[in-house]
Amino acid sequence: MKTIFVTGAAGFIGFHFAKRCLSLGHRVVSVDNVNDYYDVELKKSRLRILQEDPNFEFHAMDLEDRSSIFKVFKSHRFDRVVHLAAQAGVRYSIENPYAYTQSNIDGTMTILEACRHDQIEHLIFASSSSVYGLNSLQPFSTVHHTDHPVSLYAATKKSNEMFAHCYAHLYKIPCTGLRFFTVYGPWGRPDMALFKFTKAIFEGKTVDVYNHGKMKRDFTYVDDIVDAMIPLMDRIPQANPDWDSNHPDPSTSSAPYRIYNIGNNQPTELSYFIEVLQEAIGKKADLRYLPMQPGDVLSTYADVDSLAEAVGFKPRTQIEDGIAQFVAWYRQYYNV
Repeated sequence: MKTIFVTGAAGFIGFHFAKRCLSLGHRVVSVDNVNDYYDVELKKSRLRILQEDPNFEFHAMDLEDRSSIFKVFKSHRFDRVVHLAAQAGVRYSIENPYAYTQSNIDGTMTILEACRHDQIEHLIFASSSSVYGLNSLQPFSTVHHTDHPVSLYAATKKSNEMFAHCYAHLYKIPCTGLRFFTVYGPWGRPDMALFKFTKAIFEGKTVDVYNHGKMKRDFTYVDDIVDAMIPLMDRIPQANPDWDSNHPDPSTSSAPYRIYNIGNNQPTELSYFIEVLQEAIGKKADLRYLPMQPGDVLSTYADVDSLAEAVGFKPRTQIEDGIAQFVAWYRQYYNV
């Protein structure tokens, strides 16, 4: 049994990751502020499931509340720290930028400081495919540079990677960053396309389809995400002895630091995504085609070769199966 500290267990990925850890016999201690960015009742429903397991311990608090976070660290000895909490959403970062600097930057600094003082053996933290920004060379590889983000959300995730590298370099804290690619599945976020489209179709409302459905996303089923995260907990990064400062590889370092993509390695056009969803629901959508939104990118596509080499990762959920699983959950949860 490991004792694993998880931030954001009331969130989508955090819930699934914590649930898997509990099923493997680990103890999970979690913090989450359960904010109202989206439906609080959905977050509470996730927590209720986790709290059925006696090995789950939950603390409602903000990551920026340093003294409270440090107290949690002092009252346990954590084998691993998995930092998944963040203010999510690309478009909301344009509307409310301070929410992102407070949660994603100040909150991450709190976790890094707690890890430093407690000499944590391995910190795993969530990054995002959005860090690739204006990079058009695909598939996106962790050896590519990510210096041109197009949303504040992406900029905060890039900042998290840089802060973590500093702590790996200065304090030798092994840090692994995970760039998630458009995660979907049961218990998903209401602000994500799959949830919004499903809700609109069931309610007979218009579905807004941006860039006329021509965008592509590397949609990744949440179970595949967790399948990669579990073995990565024990894949503790080491300093790369071959790292060359004259030709720096952004995915490794002379410090104990590593970055991985976790994606489906198979982009899907939004128009096809909607076709599959309509078939799973058994109802046609009323589609309204619109231009691109600020902060969006045309396409995402994950190169997962380094992850496959590290832990044998191979995504196993096809988009047709994943969407069907989400629709089945939605029907049951909302009694549709």
